[in-house]
Amino acid sequence: MVHPLDRPVWNALHSRQAHLAIGGRKAVGYQRPYAMFIAGADHSEESLAAMAELVPEDGQAALVERERWPLPPGTRVVADAVIVQLVAPNGITGSEADFPFRELGETDEPDALALATLCRPGPFFARTSALGGFIGVRDEGGRLIAMAGERMKVGEFTEVSAVCTHPDHRGRGLARRLIGIVAERIVERGEIPWLHSYPDNEAALALYESLGFRRRAEVNYTIIERD
Repeated sequence: MVHPLDRPVWNALHSRQAHLAIGGRKAVGYQRPYAMFIAGADHSEESLAAMAELVPEDGQAALVERERWPLPPGTRVVADAVIVQLVAPNGITGSEADFPFRELGETDEPDALALATLCRPGPFFARTSALGGFIGVRDEGGRLIAMAGERMKVGEFTEVSAVCTHPDHRGRGLARRLIGIVAERIVERGEIPWLHSYPDNEAALALYESLGFRRRAEVNYTIIERD
């Protein structure tokens, strides 16, 4: 049986995040201010051509698929990696809900984008933090120094994403606390947290597994652009 997280982009944009979708019957993508992910219905020429139309003229698009996906016509690969997908089906351990953090809203979007641009946790756009559940920590001067939030939402599964800490404030356990809080909130809503990590990031994998995440699968993460 195909797991919904084997095709997270397609399934998110045909379920809880359908309101954020662009495209049509053969290919869909997130509205550009939110994310760069696209997905096709199948490997047919029609679907691949529809996917190609969703790749911006002056930008990039990304695929997240467990199965290796054909390249849409007129595009080329910019980056390609196999990443680890983890889920926490039995809940979260070690969450510190009393940790002092702030809810991030629309007025925080510029600061969230600036922090993500510095830390590069993955594709992040002007309105990515509006996908929900973003929390953060600011220093005494008001600068946003750490954050985490939610991104793709596939049926009962909600992704923890955009986890980053300013280089000047690493080693304080901020990421662990923020991930734990975001994931615990997801569990409290009756949903299952999940996330991605690079397989060679042993420190991150150890952190996620200490919170209750378990490795589910390896998936292909491919960034493409027009030729």
